[in-house]
Amino acid sequence: MDLLREAADVSVRPAVPGDEDAIARIQVSAWRAAHGAALGDALDLLDLDAVRTQWAAAVSAPPSGHRVLVACDGPTVVGFAAFATIDDEPPGGVVLALEVQPVQQRAGHGSRLLAACVDLLREQGADQVQTWVLDGDTAREEFLGGAGLGPDGTTRTLASGTQPDGTERVVTEHRWWASI
Repeated sequence: MDLLREAADVSVRPAVPGDEDAIARIQVSAWRAAHGAALGDALDLLDLDAVRTQWAAAVSAPPSGHRVLVACDGPTVVGFAAFATIDDEPPGGVVLALEVQPVQQRAGHGSRLLAACVDLLREQGADQVQTWVLDGDTAREEFLGGAGLGPDGTTRTLASGTQPDGTERVVTEHRWWASI
């Protein structure tokens, strides 16, 4: 007797117009889940319509060297990544965003997205990839470390709104990279 096996219907594809709704929802929900403590009230100020509009532009008319990919579980978009080439020496690329819907995390979608970004960057002549990790995001550090990236010691500080006491809230990001 032949037994039928269920096959996962998961994929990564280029984002197309219409994906911006899912991308915006995923970004906001993933940021709230992962960065609520670090970004605080700034997350409450996110305008979903503005985020959606920015992603629509990134999908339909990306700047040169930029691409947006989506991860799908069946027909449903469950994650996304955005990346760009860097005209440095050596040539490389940067993963600008990589988020998966919180309930879909740890199902391989992030790994597929990162692998697709790296493959496409290699096709464009890149020999290294980098990304930025918010201070304290141990889940992302573990993910990237498992994929072969590591911190290079470079940090940057960004303003992220105002704290309840009226002072400016700042966050620190660490650059992670790998040869590809």
